[in-house]
Amino acid sequence: MLRVRFAPSPTGFLHVGSARTFIFNWLFARHNGGAMVLRLDDTDVERNSDASVNSIFDGLRWLGLTWDEEYKQSERLALHRQVAEAIFARDLAYRDFTPAHAGGSDQSGPQGAWLFNPGMRELPRAESDRRAAAGETFALRFRVPRGHDRLLRFVDSVYGEQTKLADEVEDFALLRSDGMPTYHLASCADDADLGISHVIRGQDHLSNTYKHLLIFEAAGAATPQFAHLPLLVAPDGTKLSKRRHGPVVSVTTYRDAGFLPEAFVNFLCLLGWSPKNDRDFLTLAELTSAFTLEGVNRANAVVNFTEADPFDPKAVWLNAEHIRALPVERLSTLLLPFLLQAGLSATPQKLLQVTPLIRERIKFLRDATSAADFFFLATLPPYDHLELVPPKGDAALAHRILTEARELLAATPFDHASLESALREAAGRLGLKAGPMFQPIRVAVCGRRNAPPLFETMEVLGRELCLRRIDEAVARLQR
Repeated sequence: MLRVRFAPSPTGFLHVGSARTFIFNWLFARHNGGAMVLRLDDTDVERNSDASVNSIFDGLRWLGLTWDEEYKQSERLALHRQVAEAIFARDLAYRDFTPAHAGGSDQSGPQGAWLFNPGMRELPRAESDRRAAAGETFALRFRVPRGHDRLLRFVDSVYGEQTKLADEVEDFALLRSDGMPTYHLASCADDADLGISHVIRGQDHLSNTYKHLLIFEAAGAATPQFAHLPLLVAPDGTKLSKRRHGPVVSVTTYRDAGFLPEAFVNFLCLLGWSPKNDRDFLTLAELTSAFTLEGVNRANAVVNFTEADPFDPKAVWLNAEHIRALPVERLSTLLLPFLLQAGLSATPQKLLQVTPLIRERIKFLRDATSAADFFFLATLPPYDHLELVPPKGDAALAHRILTEARELLAATPFDHASLESALREAAGRLGLKAGPMFQPIRVAVCGRRNAPPLFETMEVLGRELCLRRIDEAVARLQR
């Protein structure tokens, strides 16, 4: 059975690059009828934190993509040590009693990179056993095969054939001197034990794969198929970094700004992957149907943001499109927490009426607080009375329009069709076009020129509130 895993380290908030890795794994599993495994790689006890664990789970749950199995690497240490001991028993690993690789006897590669310490690598087993029994601390290192021109090779599903001479790989640690497994050992031991068939991860892990080939071989385990994903980079070409770029690389930044999870998933999929028909707007079902590793690009993907605007314009556009595609009922439910958080007295019933009027006017869920605030305020915020004056008109004309409108609205049935008919007839009697006629009314009832459709808005606001706001506008003109 096809099995993939997402294995984040809880050393910070959920990075957008990590989220994309999770999404690609999820899509690959669901497209192929496989299993999605979540494994928390939490063996780095010095850097792990509960806040990071919570951030990762909060971010993943917000995405709305579930997983089938869940594990913690810290609960699997016995397995890791068992695999290390099996490799050591086959003389494919050795104890290294030096606290650090330094000194003239160390062997280096062509670029001066440390490869191994001959004194430790060639230490007789009896001497190694004696020093270990005496309590001397050691790291357990993999005995990389040397001197035979051994070529390490694998075919990556994205980057194609990859090769490297074993002689160029250092004798990497399997166990640290405190007995804890290294990333390389724990990751491979878990992948083998959990039956992971495909390892899909960031391109920055590509160079680690040669070490992992050796571990799988030494442990007598099947080697999974590898697929490495292009990196996400900033506009200047640097890798997206928590330290360098801050909150802009955090999934929760998008969530808190009012992105829809389906829009965010859609956006991340287009960073490094292209559907065959080059569409941009894709539902989750469409993404699942279309996703293949063959569609993953090799070039790094740029996330376009600036200090002034932390969000890529394509992400914003996609979010607006997904908002418009939502059923009114669901969108209304999603908007309510943002309005309440802004201190507006919104109710689910009232918001259900308002949502269709603002859906085309918002790009983020949080935009509802500015697009719809006047629907839920007892008193409008102060505005310049000159906003009531129509183009090429004066305060006297605005007063005349509002007085006429107030008289009509007091007697006209308060549905949008009746309101529109009555006010258009009034514009004709006053010799005005619709624009100049409606502007003072719109500003009076909404407190701004830029607002949702006037007649539908007035119907939702109701007769009493509209009349009161028009009275207040008339009073402003008379001051």
